[in-house]
Amino acid sequence: MEIHPIAHIHTPFKEKFGIPRQGVKAEHSYGEIIFEKEYRQLEAFKGIEDFTYLWLIWGFSQVKESETFKATVRPPRLGGNQRVGVFASRSPFRPNRLALSAVKLEGLDSDSPEGPKLIVSGIDMVDGTPIYDIKPYSSESDALNDGQSGFIDQVAFNTLQVHWPEDLADQVSQAEREGITEVLAADPRPAYQRQEDREYGMLYGSYNIRFEVKDQTCYILSLDPISD
Repeated sequence: MEIHPIAHIHTPFKEKFGIPRQGVKAEHSYGEIIFEKEYRQLEAFKGIEDFTYLWLIWGFSQVKESETFKATVRPPRLGGNQRVGVFASRSPFRPNRLALSAVKLEGLDSDSPEGPKLIVSGIDMVDGTPIYDIKPYSSESDALNDGQSGFIDQVAFNTLQVHWPEDLADQVSQAEREGITEVLAADPRPAYQRQEDREYGMLYGSYNIRFEVKDQTCYILSLDPISD
């Protein structure tokens, strides 16, 4: 079976570094799903606005095809030091490079020059990621409240306080500030490379953000505009 993208999503995340490990950690980061020409039929979206959340089936497009299959991976949740089976993880290094994310549907833009497009939030995908299918989230069948989540339940994510210098906070809109704050609060640094006083860089939307972490606080050092 061959599958082909039905759409691509445009997000503030221009590189892998800084992408939230779960979209729920970035509810103020927004994306636009632009469909391929053959799927730009308004009838295909009839009834979709009655749903709050959508499942996106997408591809890890930045994983090299030359990467060979490995039976075990090192999840960031475990500090990058312990291995688990690839099928017991959400690692991008999978046999078919497919991923599944639940996103919040903010709206359907039916008058876009690019055809009907979906506005979504709570995203964990790099800009330009291919979307292979979309299905509505069902609170009746998809919410399994008695489920166990293995090591995910056992190890909590590190959360940082985020300090904004007043002059930098004034440079961005409230929505951008909220989105950036959520991403930095989730600590985007690699689990095996968390050094205090080291300066890190992250691209978000149209900004190159420099920051450092001291005593569980993320200090934003600079916020420089970048060209598209």
